[in-house]
Amino acid sequence: MEEKKGLSIASMVLGIVSIVLFCIWYISLPCAILAIIFAVIGMKNGGKGMAIAGLVLGIIAVALDGLAILGIASFMSSINSLY
Repeated sequence: MEEKKGLSIASMVLGIVSIVLFCIWYISLPCAILAIIFAVIGMKNGGKGMAIAGLVLGIIAVALDGLAILGIASFMSSINSLY
């Protein structure tokens, strides 16, 4: 029986893209969420190594995006309080 690695590969690629583009949160966040979803499905179908890599990268990207959004919100709040 042949392993289906398509979703695992997609998960890893989306995880890499979301890490590279984490400063552009509106692109990175959907890619990271899809990487996590594809990784969970991909682990059931085969290609566990790439699925785990996509899962880890997706989680890291979500964390980076969250920190970036919080940082921007904090910065904007501090600017508004100056005036």
